Amino acid sequence: MPADAKSHVRVARPSLDLAAAERFWVGGLGLDVLYRHEGTGTTGDHSLLMAGWPDAAWHLELVEAPELAAASPPGPEDLFVVYLDEPVPAGLVERLERHGGTRVPAHNPYWDEWGVTLRDPDGHLLVLSSRGWSNS
Repeated sequence: MPADAKSHVRVARPSLDLAAAERFWVGGLGLDVLYRHEGTGTTGDHSLLMAGWPDAAWHLELVEAPELAAASPPGPEDLFVVYLDEPVPAGLVERLERHGGTRVPAHNPYWDEWGVTLRDPDGHLLVLSSRGWSNS
């Protein structure tokens, strides 16, 4: 079967501190833990966490690999955008900050106009957009 609109998407990224990343993405944003693997520490067997909303067609995979995270720091346009289609709730931003996020100005002023940008504990950027989005 070729890739199409029904294909599930995984966004994978390395993490310096998986516990801190879980606090932000699960405790802060409200994603569910879909899968967890505790690595043995041997080469190629990293700890990982898959987080997402159960019915979503995507999930976020966080791999605890400090050597990889340090070698490829995220850039200012490496964004994970969640389209809320409503004003960004102040309580959600506060919860993300309590769970390790830092509110930052966006590199692109578009995101400051249409949302809120937060840096997660690994330096990755989450944008909560007040806009809606549809591919159709």
